[in-house]
Amino acid sequence: MTPTPPPEAAPPAPPTLGTMRERYGPRYRWFLLLSVMVGVMASIMSSTIVNVAIPGMSHHFSLGQERAQWVSSGFMVAMTVSMLTTPWLLSRYGYRRTYVGTMVLLLAGGVAGGLANNFTLVLLARVAEGLAAGVVQPIPAIIILRAFEPHEQGRASGIFGMGVVLAPAIGPSIGGVLVDLFGWRSIFFMVVPFCLASLWLAYKFVPTTAPGGVAATRGSGLDWRGLALGTAGTLCLLNGLVELRGDSPVQAALLLAGALAAFAAFIWWQRRFAASGGTPLMNLALFQYRQFAMGSVVAFIYGTALFGSTYLLPVYMQVGLQLSASHVGTILLPAGIVLAVTIAGVGRLADRQPTWLLVSTGLALLAASFALMMVLRLDSALWLLVAFAIIGRIGLGFILPSLNLGSMRPLAKPLIPQGASAINFLRMLGGAAGVSLCAIVLEWRLAAHGDSLANAVSSPARLAAFDEVFLMLAALCAIAICAAWQLRQPAPQG
Repeated sequence: MTPTPPPEAAPPAPPTLGTMRERYGPRYRWFLLLSVMVGVMASIMSSTIVNVAIPGMSHHFSLGQERAQWVSSGFMVAMTVSMLTTPWLLSRYGYRRTYVGTMVLLLAGGVAGGLANNFTLVLLARVAEGLAAGVVQPIPAIIILRAFEPHEQGRASGIFGMGVVLAPAIGPSIGGVLVDLFGWRSIFFMVVPFCLASLWLAYKFVPTTAPGGVAATRGSGLDWRGLALGTAGTLCLLNGLVELRGDSPVQAALLLAGALAAFAAFIWWQRRFAASGGTPLMNLALFQYRQFAMGSVVAFIYGTALFGSTYLLPVYMQVGLQLSASHVGTILLPAGIVLAVTIAGVGRLADRQPTWLLVSTGLALLAASFALMMVLRLDSALWLLVAFAIIGRIGLGFILPSLNLGSMRPLAKPLIPQGASAINFLRMLGGAAGVSLCAIVLEWRLAAHGDSLANAVSSPARLAAFDEVFLMLAALCAIAICAAWQLRQPAPQG
């Protein structure tokens, strides 16, 4: 008689959030946060470090300034728009497949960019890296609000923020050494070890489920029409702002009008797509929550001020105060260290103090740092510049861990992925506009004072032009404070 074969063992259950918690215990949520933090650090590093390689790349491919700038602009557009796809990807493929896919794309972009022999391939590699960076950046906020208890969310945001801030602070310094030793191609390969580490961590700690612990499902298709409108609006906005700095006011006006029309069509389509039962890229129901709507205003203005000042400060130090490039790095380094420490401390405060108060305090400090720049003169002591930069970075440290929590805690849980995606999109859109805005206003005020950046020697008139741009940034922060006050929890009825 033929013996009956033993029954086949059932395949192991997919590692859901629940099974991961059982396997690793209470510490699991921190392992999960570390896993996605490594990937986000890689994506942020890839966005900032490439600036160090642009001169060498321009020389290698014989590029003009306008074409070379697309290495940064292409990344920025791809990152900004792809943020809107994160909720759909998570619900369709789950945390692990989405995260692993972004890391593989980032890795492929880094390797392809480093090996490319023509500029078109370099640009495509940067776009691929931007797409990956945009998808991955909203994920940590979703995990913090899903996997951590309310009394731990501030601490988790602080630790995550500290790690993410260190990436752009350290990256350019390491990148400069790599370019000097190995050339511009080494910059692209710098993300490779981070991507490999993130892939290993993903298969160990990131669950397969979608947000909410449910299994990933096919659901409705991606809103391609909304994505196309969002991409068109972002491209028109960025190019229109760049044209404002040139000699084509008519072309700039047409591009900005196109951006306005595209974004209006995007909002109309999001309403219609949602009404027909589809899953829109940006769920407009989010803005029915007052705190989220006001937090979005703060995020946009904050992005404008942050990215604008990141462009303006080095230009001010080198062209306005006549400091060398090495001095600029030395002056900003203490501020970067203070920022990392502040974020970790404020994260703990966010578990105990109202987030609207922390965000308002941070915006006030940021506004004060911009306003204080107006007292500096050519003969001012360098320690004053260091102190003012530190005040601004302390302000950023108050804002970063608190803004997402204050905006998204009131949301219904199913809306959290959409909220994280939308607020990151608006912050990046503000940031993309902020750099051009500062450059446009600076050139306008220099012309009004009868000066130009082409002049080799600085003057009181040039410092006055810079002062007026810093005053504009301070005013933007003051406007954002008014919105930040609306992050307060509404008083209970009855």
